[in-house]
Amino acid sequence: MAHLSTPQPQRHPEPTVNAQQLAYLLFELPDLDKAERFLRDFGLVPVQRDSTSLYLRGTGHAPFCYRAVRAGQARFVGFGLNVASEDDLQKLAQLPDASGLLALDYPGGGQCVRLTDPSGFRVEAVCGQAPAEPLPHRPALALNVEQKVVRVNSTQRPPLEPPEVLKLGHVVLEVADFQATCDWYTRHFGFIPSDVQVLPDGSPAVTFLRLNLGDTPADHHTLALAQGFMPVYSHSAYELVDADAVGMGQRILRERGWQHAWGIGRHILGSQIFDYWQDPWGFKLEHYCDGDVFTDAVPMGVHPVSREAMSQWGQIMPASFTKPKLNPAAVKALLHNLRHSPDLSLRKLITLAKLFT
Repeated sequence: MAHLSTPQPQRHPEPTVNAQQLAYLLFELPDLDKAERFLRDFGLVPVQRDSTSLYLRGTGHAPFCYRAVRAGQARFVGFGLNVASEDDLQKLAQLPDASGLLALDYPGGGQCVRLTDPSGFRVEAVCGQAPAEPLPHRPALALNVEQKVVRVNSTQRPPLEPPEVLKLGHVVLEVADFQATCDWYTRHFGFIPSDVQVLPDGSPAVTFLRLNLGDTPADHHTLALAQGFMPVYSHSAYELVDADAVGMGQRILRERGWQHAWGIGRHILGSQIFDYWQDPWGFKLEHYCDGDVFTDAVPMGVHPVSREAMSQWGQIMPASFTKPKLNPAAVKALLHNLRHSPDLSLRKLITLAKLFT
């Protein structure tokens, strides 16, 4: 385990590079036809498809934001992070077990360096992708509010169709080795902790990490890490234009028979209006809008963790949202990490279970 000079989460004073954007997610899935049906209904747009891979995008400049490769078992592999330059890639290529510079054959091309974080997730640092032409999307609805009536003699009728995803916003991971994993992202990609939720003993349970873009506002979190008993994907989130798009997304996905997970509500940390859904393999995806953005000047907040602390209004987070799948592989990982992870103990697991059930 790498030595930590300071307990995490903390800003690192001299990170290897500062990541610029969450580029894409990497999945392995057994049925690309079923995946495409769900993701189209969710609001993503197919870019490229062949017998073994599927790429989808939002409406922005990113050439794609979601890649699925056909495989026997469903698995989250990792994600891509855009960096500013080839010089940044060269710096990352010097890290232990990093690849050299590789040419990408994904839509948009570019170069990458492949790394593995301390929890085993693949991270592809990317630069030089060719931007895509933006796709049209409807503007946010004009809202009549007190003393500011902007809509007169007209009605609100958002289109009855899947909502347009503007961009991939963030990814949330559960990890056993919380300290080392958090340190790796702050040390090598310059992530800044926006907020941390702590257990009654003061140890971190969840940290929300944003990009360090200096004076340019960045989303409250692009990556969040939660203390768990094994490395596992929690969810990913996709920005929509407004709250009506979130509501219409719920209507479309319900009518087409997909599995709802949680929402609609408004988060406390990050402030997003949210709605969560499950794909055919149980992977959770979030529609959201109206999230907080911070510059690098905002310090980290510290808050107690609980189910109630996850939303300002709407349904309290259901216990099923964080309930782990205890198959034989998960039980094996649990026993291994209880013995070997410095961040995990039976007492901590019991505390987490009580807080979230």
